[in-house]
Amino acid sequence: MQNTKLLLTSFTFVGLLALAGCSFPGVYKIDIQQGNVVTQDMIDQLRPGMTRRQVRFIMGNPLLTDTFHADRWDYLYSLQPGGGERQQERVSLIFNGNDQLVSLAGDFMPGVSRDEALLGKESGNTVTAPAENAEKPKAEKPVKPGSLLDQIQKDVDGVKTVPVPIPEPLDTSPQ
Repeated sequence: MQNTKLLLTSFTFVGLLALAGCSFPGVYKIDIQQGNVVTQDMIDQLRPGMTRRQVRFIMGNPLLTDTFHADRWDYLYSLQPGGGERQQERVSLIFNGNDQLVSLAGDFMPGVSRDEALLGKESGNTVTAPAENAEKPKAEKPVKPGSLLDQIQKDVDGVKTVPVPIPEPLDTSPQ
């Protein structure tokens, strides 16, 4: 009787510890990626009239090829961050009877950056001169004498270059 109570108590205790270990907050959970990685650059390279071989070169092999819809290729990608909510992206490419790309549907659209789509900005085809967009370098402040930066600069300036010795060829003549 006493042994049965002790055994039952120990099993209950071990079971509760095992159950608590399953959801312990410090446990590392890995990110799970599945499918084809599709980027906006890949979508931007696609053009109507491309052959299946050209599309496969750009996009890679499709994840799904439906036997009932042989003219459609599906590219799926899902990412579930460790313990987070699953995110999924899908792109379907449609071909005609001549094996040429006709259209695409899904989460990506040609020429639309995801940042622009989220922020609501129009993607114009305007090109600005590089000089307008270039950041002007900031003028460096003079270093205070005796500071750590001053010491480092003096050490760097005081380094003397040493030529690398050139090894002489080995004598291969027999003696």
